[in-house]
Amino acid sequence: MGVWRLLRSRRRGRNGPEAPADLPELVELKWYARHAEIAETGMRTVARRLPVLIGQALRLAWRAGPADTVVVVSFNLVAGMFTAFGLLATTGVLTALFAAGPTPERVRAALPSLALVAVAAALRAGFQAGAGWAQSRLRPKVDRIIEMRLYELTSAVELAALDDSDFLDDLQRADSRGSAAAARVVESTVDLLTAAVGLLAAAGTLGVLHPLLLPLLLLTAVPEAWASVRSARMRYLTILALVGAARRKWILSDLMIDREHAPEIRSFTMRGFLLRQYDTVAAYQRDLELDLARRQTAARVVGEALQGLALGAVYVTLGLLLWRGTVPLAVAGTAVLAVRTGQSALANLVFAVNSCYEEGLYFGDYVRFCEEAERRVPARPEPARPVPVPFRRITVENVTFTYPKADKPSLQGVSVELRQGEVVALVGENGSGKSTLAKIIAGLYTPDQGRVCWDGVPLDEMNPEDLWERIAVIAQDYTHWPMTARHNITMGRPTAPAPDGGESPAVLAAARRSGADEVVSGLADGYDTLLDRRFKGGAELSGGQWQRLAAARGFYREAPLLVCDEPSAALDARAEHALFERIREHADGRTVLLITHRLASVRYADRIYVLEHGQVTEHGDHDTLMALDGLYADLYTLQSSAYSL
Repeated sequence: MGVWRLLRSRRRGRNGPEAPADLPELVELKWYARHAEIAETGMRTVARRLPVLIGQALRLAWRAGPADTVVVVSFNLVAGMFTAFGLLATTGVLTALFAAGPTPERVRAALPSLALVAVAAALRAGFQAGAGWAQSRLRPKVDRIIEMRLYELTSAVELAALDDSDFLDDLQRADSRGSAAAARVVESTVDLLTAAVGLLAAAGTLGVLHPLLLPLLLLTAVPEAWASVRSARMRYLTILALVGAARRKWILSDLMIDREHAPEIRSFTMRGFLLRQYDTVAAYQRDLELDLARRQTAARVVGEALQGLALGAVYVTLGLLLWRGTVPLAVAGTAVLAVRTGQSALANLVFAVNSCYEEGLYFGDYVRFCEEAERRVPARPEPARPVPVPFRRITVENVTFTYPKADKPSLQGVSVELRQGEVVALVGENGSGKSTLAKIIAGLYTPDQGRVCWDGVPLDEMNPEDLWERIAVIAQDYTHWPMTARHNITMGRPTAPAPDGGESPAVLAAARRSGADEVVSGLADGYDTLLDRRFKGGAELSGGQWQRLAAARGFYREAPLLVCDEPSAALDARAEHALFERIREHADGRTVLLITHRLASVRYADRIYVLEHGQVTEHGDHDTLMALDGLYADLYTLQSSAYSL
């Protein structure tokens, strides 16, 4: 029973491992049918796909190291020639030894041919060693190319792609198994070519000795090839079926290992629950893999039994030819050696074909993901229009946006305006679309409908990276970069040191504005302190301290647009008040887009937009909105009355 049928039968409660009732995502694999069509293949499909895989592998190897690729292919070809030469020279040795006459004379007659056999063996070993050395050089080069390509794409795709569960599943397969399979596909291709050359050498020798032996030798490869292809297909389908389980296990293991989650696991006594969840997923994975082992073993037993029969037919035929006098005894002896050499080459060839095909399935996941990711990289307009700097006005015109797989839009028909030098606030309850709108204004999301313009220039006509260079962000969801305090502020931008060799004035100014200078002053190595306790000499910061560093990043960029999304969520009251004062000071001549639930901080904004269920329901300054007595007035009154009490 195939894994796909196994999964369907398990849903109906029939044979196979039972899926965990509380983890339906492990079997509801909506993307599975697309890959099952690829994986449900036989030997004919393997024969059709193998040349494509070999071509992909050789192109990849050539790109990684042209010289090493030439050495691998040419040295293996030469080694195969010496294999055939050695086998044919063996006939001369056996002919001399089996001839009539005294033994010393027969041995002396065999010496020239024996010397040729020894030279051929030595040269073959030398060329094979050279090919192996070049092959070992290819792997790290291939790994580098594959990994860089993957991360170039994942860091460039549109942000919405990373909210798409199907895309994340494709990414999981490409990253976990697909990228690692690339080097193995190249290695398997080289092994396949090596085995093929060895097989051709043995087959050519047998063809010279007697044509009937050649097709019988090739026949011995069919059973093992069938078993290997079937086993590879079973394994691939099982791996596909376990993608959801692998992701869930990774998430659960991260929860139980990471320092960040340890206090909550203990205070909420989550240990037993997490262990039970992990064990449930692990048991599900174990049952599928045990079922795979059973079916693979059955396929191998059948394949080996049929191969034994085929090999027996080869030796019976050789015996009949010898009995009838069709071939001399010396030729029969060489044929036995050629059969054994050919059988060994056949075994290596079948193994290499199986490995190449199986790894090719996973490498195919990588290739398909890269193709899909390339389609989801935002297009760069050619020629791109320059970003207006300084801009006079940013307009959001009738924008609608829906997250992947979402039932309804997060924003619907939203229009807002930001003028140079203004502080514009977005207000609303959780889930109203404030952060989504900010990301669209910043060019991180592309709206389904409508457009965003800087001085009339649509964002989709600008180079995205040029746009992002002119935007600074202070967010509540910031990254704790495992880097130095300085790099956590500069974010990879070069810094000019002070004339006296001290810290960069720009870094110091950004730290003072955000209050991060107080944080850095308490670190052992100042701005050179590594902010990650997992490393020797590293330090860990509190949530409020991290938020000050995140604010310093925004101030450091000196961008004409500053987006502040809940910038004070982790700050105490004094630090929060100071931060908003500095944001207002920093806004001198710049535009600030402010998102916060602390409405006391937005009352001085030049304009306030109130969002409700993805739509703008009110806008104006504080006094105007209070006079409307709508949602803003209601929320503001609730907060202010709490302070009054």
